[in-house]
Amino acid sequence: MSGTLSTHERAIVGEELPRSAWRPKREFAHSVRKQPIIDGDAPVLYLVDTLNVGGTETQLAQVALRLRSTSYPVTVGCLRAEGPLVEVLERASISVVEFRKERTLLSVRGIYQLLRLAIFLHRGRFQVVHAHDPWANLLGVPAAWLARTPIIISSRRYLADPEEQRDRPLRRKWRNKAARMLFRLSTNVVVNSTSVRDVLVKRDGLPPEKIRVIHNGVDLDRFASARRDREGLFPGVGNSSKLIAVVANMHSRVKGHACLIAAACTVCREVPEAIFILIGDGKERTKLAQQVREAGLEESFLFLGFRDDVPELLAGCDLAVLPSESEGLPNSVLEAMAAGVPVVATCVGGIPEIIEHGQNGLLVPPENPQALNGAILRVLRDANLAMRLARAGQERMRTHFSFDRVVAELEQLYTPKQIAGSHCG
Repeated sequence: MSGTLSTHERAIVGEELPRSAWRPKREFAHSVRKQPIIDGDAPVLYLVDTLNVGGTETQLAQVALRLRSTSYPVTVGCLRAEGPLVEVLERASISVVEFRKERTLLSVRGIYQLLRLAIFLHRGRFQVVHAHDPWANLLGVPAAWLARTPIIISSRRYLADPEEQRDRPLRRKWRNKAARMLFRLSTNVVVNSTSVRDVLVKRDGLPPEKIRVIHNGVDLDRFASARRDREGLFPGVGNSSKLIAVVANMHSRVKGHACLIAAACTVCREVPEAIFILIGDGKERTKLAQQVREAGLEESFLFLGFRDDVPELLAGCDLAVLPSESEGLPNSVLEAMAAGVPVVATCVGGIPEIIEHGQNGLLVPPENPQALNGAILRVLRDANLAMRLARAGQERMRTHFSFDRVVAELEQLYTPKQIAGSHCG
């Protein structure tokens, strides 16, 4: 793919500025707004930290793919132009532009990136900027304000940020103060659960009317139609095995893998044919594998790492578990329910907004291995319960969590009426 920019594209990107601070991981065809804006056309820039496969990134990509054929042409900006979703977007003719993350905006390079983004927005005549992730908010909201972009939307999609938790108290206080300032500069703040909204209202003092709750969506057709092929996906695993899927990254302890391993000791003793299928990767993987070995559970755990065939993997499993200590609204729960797999999850964050305990899934308290193993065993031992939960969960996804609903709710925020009536202080 050629990285050569046309004269128009050079003007949009601001190439007359020094380019030393912009070093993409790969070459990009920055096909940004080659046509003039027409009536009803409202160009949107989505800004995200990276395009690796994760909850936020997957949601963004799915929405962008669905918006591209509407009156909201989409460009995606990211702070590191890396990850498999880059190619997914480019194959759909959605432009990807990198605005490289710096350690702080209060530096020459940091200010350069902010001004470069502001120029990009102004020259591209973007009508909407929708920033995701903490760093994307930190860069995108001030740049959009400087460019006088009519609609500025920031996002909060989590309750506990592991990076925030590791910060020293003074730095954490600064980060929270900066986030509150960014939210106030935004036209709206989009959150993916009422639990996140409540935190912003009670802790950060945001007015409730400024916050919009838009639950995540799930690709219903992709997950509901996945074929069950245990032999092909899990060679050597017998048909009598009870497969328990855990779809979660391994970047930090917040996903609750340690609690899962503790619960698995009892589950595997009571149901020897139980096998835990861990799908996801991250820096904690080596430590978790060591914990599994120390517990003597090597034969009962499969670490699959990152996979792009999650629908098929879920279809081959008997149960899905998410033992997180904190969540916003987890895609892994939505996907398992869409695939027709019964779910056991912790009662944290937005999960109770998805699961009604005993009706379409089972909820347990976080960091409680005994409660977790009890719920897992209950589902594994009761085929009728498992079937009832799976069917009810799939129906819940069909009626409340489609991407069509997500796109319709976002379009209400991007409407020309709202654009005409909005302004930047």
